Amino acid sequence: MKLYQLPQSNHCLNVRLVAHEVGEKLELIDVNFFGGETQTPEYLRKNPNGRIPTLEDGDFVLWESNAITAYLAALHPEKGLLPTDAKERADVDRWLHWQSAHLTPAFVSVLYERVLKKIKGEGEPDERVVEVCLQNLKHYFGVLNQRLEGKQFLCGKLSIADFAIAATLSPRRAAQVDLAPYSAVMTWLGRIASRESWKTNIWPAFA
Repeated sequence: MKLYQLPQSNHCLNVRLVAHEVGEKLELIDVNFFGGETQTPEYLRKNPNGRIPTLEDGDFVLWESNAITAYLAALHPEKGLLPTDAKERADVDRWLHWQSAHLTPAFVSVLYERVLKKIKGEGEPDERVVEVCLQNLKHYFGVLNQRLEGKQFLCGKLSIADFAIAATLSPRRAAQVDLAPYSAVMTWLGRIASRESWKTNIWPAFA
């Protein structure tokens, strides 16, 4: 399998974490995202959105990180990262949708304003955008913290939802997002960060 990726990307980290957990070897192909490589005709034939990551498994090409991790987990059901029980699977899906629809847009907006704008030479952060997103994140972190109180993992057992959300939050220090008030979230993140998959795949600057 080939993974077209940006090593620093939290979405790509999500895929690498799950691949490591299920024992799937990936050929990592770094893409110059900021240099426009994802907009070339060759890459757009693989991923018409022009985003990363993209997975190639022979003739099968898949994009969207959560779809990729679900595929990898489904190939290795013995690892238990994707439940087969309908209610347990719905619970995992719920948190994956929450991550993609609510947490990620707010978090990545802060990351963009405080980090990516400088990398791309697009000027200073728009503090109005940052403030709105931080207020949204305060609510989302409260939701996440409440869910994790008294739990080792998000859905009871370790699942792809844990890796999707932990990977999303991996650049939190660079984005200057403070999770200290959310003790259950911090404890859970520490538990995920103690796994060999995290130690092996985290971008060093985010460790």
